[in-house]
Amino acid sequence: MNSTSDAATHDIAVADTVAELRRRVASWRGASEIVALVPTMGALHAGHLALVSRARTVAHRVVASVFVNPTQFGPGEDLSRYPRDPAGDRRKLAEAGCDLVFMPTVAEMYPDGFAVRVDPGPLAETLEGRSRPGHFAGVATVVAKLLLQAAPDVAVFGEKDYQQLLVIRRIARDLDIPVRIEGVATVREGDGLALSSRNAYLTPDERARAPMLHRTLREVARRVRGGDDTASAWGLRTLLDAGFAKVDYLEVRDAETLEPPRPGAPARVLAAAWLGRTRLIDNIALVP
Repeated sequence: MNSTSDAATHDIAVADTVAELRRRVASWRGASEIVALVPTMGALHAGHLALVSRARTVAHRVVASVFVNPTQFGPGEDLSRYPRDPAGDRRKLAEAGCDLVFMPTVAEMYPDGFAVRVDPGPLAETLEGRSRPGHFAGVATVVAKLLLQAAPDVAVFGEKDYQQLLVIRRIARDLDIPVRIEGVATVREGDGLALSSRNAYLTPDERARAPMLHRTLREVARRVRGGDDTASAWGLRTLLDAGFAKVDYLEVRDAETLEPPRPGAPARVLAAAWLGRTRLIDNIALVP
């Protein structure tokens, strides 16, 4: 829907305050333009740009946020070393045809005295929530803030973070935030590895092993479709044998509720596993 004719020369604007973000969005609203939001933590790659591309097809204007959200990192996690490339992010977003990049400081998002956190509910207590206590409260809080700050018609998220996508849909529904949440299929390298900013942490040897995660999930899905009720246990052993240091989870869950799968209902195979100091997550659909 975006009418920009030459994304490579598109002039991107930058807002670093909520007031400026709202002022620009209000001007588009005044022209009856549809607005899309693409929240990111920066260090952008082709997976993020696929979200921008999707947003451009459903909206006249696209806002991307770049904010490394400290409240979703737990003790000992990689907040301080999380990849950051603000200049590169602005360039990539301009080339992708984004209209505005919102790059707030931590103080802008969490000013002195900030005390409210959004409880994302039971959907956030399993899988990632079990492995990373408090993570989804941080995600829910920052995403709720971004949706209220930008007031988009649609917000676009990747399916690589599948549980996050479900949690965000629940937030928008339960809090009556008037936005449509769209998911975009995971973008992968040629060998199947899901694109992630954290892939930059991988050593050459770890990078060579990393595609085994996706291959294992595909085989687990094939075995489940064939009626093998030991498929998840097989997948866990396979990853450990392939050199993964630890597997936080590898499970088959209902695609809508993340409860145990129901006969005949769509399901998802989800996993999180460690190669050295790098935690990789992935998932694939399991269609009956």
